[in-house]
Amino acid sequence: MNTASAARPAYLEVLTPIVDKVVEPSATAIDRNGAFPRAAVDALGKAGLLGLVSAREVGGMGEGHRAATFVVETLARACGSTAMVVCMHYAATAVIEAHGARKLREAIGAGKHLSTLAFSEVGSRSQFWAPVSTGTADTGRIRLDASKSWVTSAGEADSYVWSSRPVSAAGASTLWLVPRDAPGLSIPAPFDGLGLRGNASSPITAKGVLVDPADRLGPDGGGFDIMMGIVLPWFQFMNAGFALGTMEAVTAKAAAHASSTRLEHLGQTLAEQPVTRVHVARMRIKTDMVRGLLLDALAALEGGRPDTMLRILEVKAAAGETATEVADLAMRVCGGAAFRREVGVERHFRDARAATVMAPTTDALYDFIGKAVCGLPLFG
Repeated sequence: MNTASAARPAYLEVLTPIVDKVVEPSATAIDRNGAFPRAAVDALGKAGLLGLVSAREVGGMGEGHRAATFVVETLARACGSTAMVVCMHYAATAVIEAHGARKLREAIGAGKHLSTLAFSEVGSRSQFWAPVSTGTADTGRIRLDASKSWVTSAGEADSYVWSSRPVSAAGASTLWLVPRDAPGLSIPAPFDGLGLRGNASSPITAKGVLVDPADRLGPDGGGFDIMMGIVLPWFQFMNAGFALGTMEAVTAKAAAHASSTRLEHLGQTLAEQPVTRVHVARMRIKTDMVRGLLLDALAALEGGRPDTMLRILEVKAAAGETATEVADLAMRVCGGAAFRREVGVERHFRDARAATVMAPTTDALYDFIGKAVCGLPLFG
């Protein structure tokens, strides 16, 4: 967030020392070891930031999309894994705030409960709005059977906002709250990925998991409307914030490397070379363009503008794809040194790739944007 001309919000004042003392110092080790950022999550919980978007009436901070986006951006500058864990928690919290039990809402507001989304499945891949997993009535309870393909914070979150086919109603999906320790849940393999190595994004299998009808989040068959009306805006904005934070970090590191690395035979730094400056300038311009789109999209949402849905669709697609371009440029600026972990560029280079393949993927968003521009229905 650019705060040069405005007072910093209170939540960022709370967040800054956590980033400086906990998130940033552990980011390299989290990436190298594929370790979940538990210390950061605990610190965020104690500071009240896990309850950022929980209502004040349940002990939360009562903030909205703008605050969540800026928190995720700030975290992503330091550690992409921590940022994505928090992003998914806030997206799940938005659903729980709308349809969850008060006791659970209070636990999140107090920073004592971490949640996440469990939407994407083996059978429908990134088309998360069309689950193939089932929810069936079973002697007064609901039996869930599923093969979830990727769940951030798998095995680490306290609960999952879970999708299935409806039990009996019409519609594409129904949402449930599933506790982490529910019998029948299993994680087939730990996460070992290219980037975001600490976000525990693993498959989860459900075999005969039983939940109560009261654990349903919203009406039977109403999952699609919740996904599109609640989850999509939160997810899109925070993913854009994640990409923007990654761009800011990699731009700063590339510029610092160029300014401190010398070509001894010329008596000049890399930054004194015109080609290097051109690459850094392109990075800065692309980053600022994404920030401009993100701020306009937030203004559209907050002002109820008629182009709000178009901006919501655009912001993740633009930010995710541009983040990969900016990270590519950083590798070129730093040259062979960029491949060394201590420079810090290659971690952001890997993390930046996540946004384009995370559902809704960039390709899917381009299709939706094209439909919106041409006046076609997004689904159907």
